[in-house]
Amino acid sequence: MGKIKLFTDSTSDLSKELIEKYDIQIIPLYITMDEKSYKDRIDVTSEEIIKWCNDNKTTPKTSAVGIEDTVELLRPFVEEGDDIIYIGISEDMSTTCNVVRLAASELDYDRVFVINSMSLSTGIGLQVLRAADMIEEGRTAEEIYERINDTRTDIKASFVVDTLTFLARGGRCSSASALVANTLQIHPRIEVNMGKMGVGEKYRGKMSKVLLKYAQEMEADLLKADKKRVFITHSPISRELAQPIVDYVKSLNYFDEVIETDAGGVVTSHCGESTLGVLFYAK
Repeated sequence: MGKIKLFTDSTSDLSKELIEKYDIQIIPLYITMDEKSYKDRIDVTSEEIIKWCNDNKTTPKTSAVGIEDTVELLRPFVEEGDDIIYIGISEDMSTTCNVVRLAASELDYDRVFVINSMSLSTGIGLQVLRAADMIEEGRTAEEIYERINDTRTDIKASFVVDTLTFLARGGRCSSASALVANTLQIHPRIEVNMGKMGVGEKYRGKMSKVLLKYAQEMEADLLKADKKRVFITHSPISRELAQPIVDYVKSLNYFDEVIETDAGGVVTSHCGESTLGVLFYAK
């Protein structure tokens, strides 16, 4: 009898340590720079992406993994007769979930459970680790699929962006808007709701003060959250900006785990450096 194998994609922004601890298989998305495609987190780092963006004054293109690669990643577990649970980036942001469905169809295998996280970054990661906990509890693939689907809208995923330059380069806001915002030190809060990204509050001032205000404004929600774990996830950032947020969330003395992770190539490509988010499950 096969086991349950947990899959996610590289946009889940889980650390190597978490991936190894929970035996998670990662499907990498692609980052295209200079007409060459790189596997996210395997062939290219976020720091290399930032350097390329700044040198070329543009942003990379990001895309879902190909079906052939996905088939080969699934195949060993299909041959073992495992139940496969894949929790992936919002279908409003990527076709990766559908690629996994197509790969399962090509393998003629009906024990692949595809969950549209309706989120990104560690908003996905939270769901993956909840699924991992349920596997350890001995739950069936069907039970896990139903539970994760039923609670995916409880995820609170948001980020504060340091600069609008990267969003403008990617066509997600106008260059004029980015110039004005950067000049006025405006830092928007990007929120994920029902699988789509939107702009929330627009903070103004130094990023160090903005990030602390952003975290403190969530205190009431944090203290009512699922206390199992909370993520602080960021693209390349200075310790001077990130550490106070980690310290603040830990100072609440509420969560069993406060986990800091680095954002991969997808978030970094679209949002740029010094983007930081606090992500958690509402109860």
